[in-house]
Amino acid sequence: MRLVQVMVPAGKRESILRALDDEGIDYVVTDETSSREYTATVTFPLPSAAVEPVLERLREAGLDRDAYTVVLDAETVISRRFDDLVERYEEGEENGDRIAREELAARARSLAPTWRTFVVMTAVSAIVATAGLLLDSAAVVVGSMVIAPLIGPAMATSTGSVVDDRELLLRGVKLQVAGGVLAVVAAAGFAALLRTAHVVPLEAADVFAIDEVRERLVPDVLSLVIALGAGAAGALSLSTGVSTALVGVMIAAALVPPTAVVGIGLAWGSPRTVSGAFVLVLVNFLSINFAALAVLWLTGYRPESWFRREEARTATLKRIATLGVALLVLSTLLAGVTYGTYRTATFEEDTRLAVDDALADYEDLERLSLTVVYEETFPFSRPERVTVTVGHPPGRETPELAGRLAERIEAIDDSLLRDDGPITVEVRYVAVDVGTSADRTAAAASVGPSSPSTASGRVTTRHTA
Repeated sequence: MRLVQVMVPAGKRESILRALDDEGIDYVVTDETSSREYTATVTFPLPSAAVEPVLERLREAGLDRDAYTVVLDAETVISRRFDDLVERYEEGEENGDRIAREELAARARSLAPTWRTFVVMTAVSAIVATAGLLLDSAAVVVGSMVIAPLIGPAMATSTGSVVDDRELLLRGVKLQVAGGVLAVVAAAGFAALLRTAHVVPLEAADVFAIDEVRERLVPDVLSLVIALGAGAAGALSLSTGVSTALVGVMIAAALVPPTAVVGIGLAWGSPRTVSGAFVLVLVNFLSINFAALAVLWLTGYRPESWFRREEARTATLKRIATLGVALLVLSTLLAGVTYGTYRTATFEEDTRLAVDDALADYEDLERLSLTVVYEETFPFSRPERVTVTVGHPPGRETPELAGRLAERIEAIDDSLLRDDGPITVEVRYVAVDVGTSADRTAAAASVGPSSPSTASGRVTTRHTA
């Protein structure tokens, strides 16, 4: 519910009060004594969905568009005709449940913080996210999302576009660009400091093997869904007047961690490794803006002036089309990653079947574990090494299985084999007694490396006794 207060210009008092009576609105009129061009102040309650159409009706009756107007939240309204307004505007579909465009623009401005606050909070959130990623702590990463001030710039950009507020639009764009660059710089600087001070004495391969980091190196199409959902939810929460705090966390979840991963990659001198995270950042930024802009436009927000609506419509649709084309191009990479994930999962399953089929010829041999190590290069991953741990009874001589398994693995799917080098197939043997599955799992986990012998070929084989 809203409590609206407007100033009535000279000569328009009767027409404005008549418009309020026609709308069935209870109001209070107070004479204006400041000797200005206004003659009275009118105060009246409205459902939130009725603010925009009622103000538009009053402007048609003579209320100045730039007249002094205040819209406040109202906790309780006791009015004999207020329930009829609720039924007409909120329970019906005359204006949906969206707030007035004036409220929308005001909320968007309030969500976009001042430069000083934005810079400090963005840098802090990026640093906290970097620490959480390197600690492999999901809780710390979530904490960085809570303090990230990223919902405001995205909503300011979309709102400024649909209501044709160029100042708000440019402010949102500048904040988003500056925020992305600042987050990467802050994350890279903090990660470089940790590396130089040996607080995190890890090599690049070890850093990128951390679970929280690794899962953002090769994004897929599900990342696109998350960002689109965040943008749509942000626009809906803004346009309906509900709290945007939790939605802000969702938007930060799509932006802060991958941005911090890009900074980590720069600090460890491996920009190519984090190219997937960089693409993910771009996709998420574009997706959030695309979804928010589309939702606000479809909700029905337009500029106040009729002669500006066509211009705003053309500009907004062009922006939506541009964002859509950019997303389509970048999404092909994500689709390729998703397909690659499907192929690697199929490859692993077929490899297990091939190994089990080969071991079926030996009664006393059993596969204890099978692992595949991939070359992590965005957008596709190719198998680099296959390691099979085989259990055998104590004292039994082990057969040479590596070559045989290599032939079967090579026959699975040649398209997954690397063109720039062979795949290593390694077979490790461990003596185990026949026991429970837990015993066999413990034996597989305890096996260590030993002196291998290798053979050359399309697939390199390694036999470890």
